Amino acid sequence: MLQYVIAAVAAVGVVALAATLFRLTKKGSDDNDAGGPSAGHAGAMLSALFLLVFAIAIIVPWTTADTAGQNTHTESQAAVEAYWSASGLPGTAPDVVRAGLRDYITFVVRDEWPVMQRGSMDPVGTERLDALRARVAALQVTADQKEAKTAVLDHLAALASARAQRTADAAATPPDGLLALTILTGLLVVLFPFLAGARPTGLAVLPLLAMAAMLGFGVYLTWDISHAFDGPLAVGPEAYKGALQEFARIAGGV
Repeated sequence: MLQYVIAAVAAVGVVALAATLFRLTKKGSDDNDAGGPSAGHAGAMLSALFLLVFAIAIIVPWTTADTAGQNTHTESQAAVEAYWSASGLPGTAPDVVRAGLRDYITFVVRDEWPVMQRGSMDPVGTERLDALRARVAALQVTADQKEAKTAVLDHLAALASARAQRTADAAATPPDGLLALTILTGLLVVLFPFLAGARPTGLAVLPLLAMAAMLGFGVYLTWDISHAFDGPLAVGPEAYKGALQEFARIAGGV
């Protein structure tokens, strides 16, 4: 943060130095016009800066939400594949593994999703998945059943990997300071005409009010979409609900 402040102070110092040198050498002319070249240049650059920061503040959460959505499908599909592969396990193991998968996916949908909306994960989910993997790994199988056991373990490993990615997605937020910079540049764009010396009156105020309202909405939007599992872009548990339906279909056909 200190580096950012130093950079800003240095840039202001460059402007002050340039203004002093040009005044001492009597170069150029005074510019007191609110619509003059100084105000016009500064206004254009502030608008460009706001648009750049605003675009980053929108694109980063959008990309994160898109990735998180794809990962939920990867995780749910791994659960379905493990459910299928469990049929080749010995004895009562297929029923045990399938019951464990149903319990895990149900837990994600019913209990863990509200926690994820707050940016964290429930450790119980990891414990359940680890216990299921350990139970499968401990199974004694014949040569014919070894392939099924390996397949189930591979799918459970993919499930665990996707869960780890979901943990990262739940905790992901835009870069530090981005929201503050969006607010700051938005305020400067709104207040710039007044800072430049203009005193809009009458109908001239209406465009400024409309711009301020839209900028306020845009800044709020950047905050509202900052979490992948909460807000307008929130990723829902539809993929896991689909996996539960697939479990029922597979069980009904066996």
